[in-house]
Amino acid sequence: MAQVQPKSYTRGLAQTDASETLIKIGEVARRTGIGIETLRFYERSGLLGRPARTEGGYRLYSAEELLRLEFIKRAQTLGFTLDEIKRIMAESRAGERPCAEVREIVRERLTELDERLKQMRRYRNALARTLQQWDEKKQADGHFCGLIEAAELDAHKPVTRRPERSKK
Repeated sequence: MAQVQPKSYTRGLAQTDASETLIKIGEVARRTGIGIETLRFYERSGLLGRPARTEGGYRLYSAEELLRLEFIKRAQTLGFTLDEIKRIMAESRAGERPCAEVREIVRERLTELDERLKQMRRYRNALARTLQQWDEKKQADGHFCGLIEAAELDAHKPVTRRPERSKK
């Protein structure tokens, strides 16, 4: 069954034969907004297949690879890691439907976000209390800035790095 190709990627592509359209890496980068080094990284990491090459060694990408890139970008926007995306794509290529895993990943991601939001609220409140104390005190002697040196925050700064997910 033929897949519908996004117009933004397929418009103006040169036909190499009756069945496949190929474009050079620079053009793929321009059209997708994904840098050349990132495209090479995706190839090395297995997110993209090995592209065809010209006699001069230039990588040539098919419309199928452009669809993969569109999927990767969309999945990243939704918060999926490259490892998760790779696993989802592999399951799909194997004829499986990874929808249950995708829902579970997003469910876990929402739980993580809720926890980070709680941490951020605690941090924000602690920072606001500290600023109120500083506004009352105005100045404090210290080596660099006495206000910072004497600060005692009630809550720790929130974790900004996503905790690692266990691999299935």
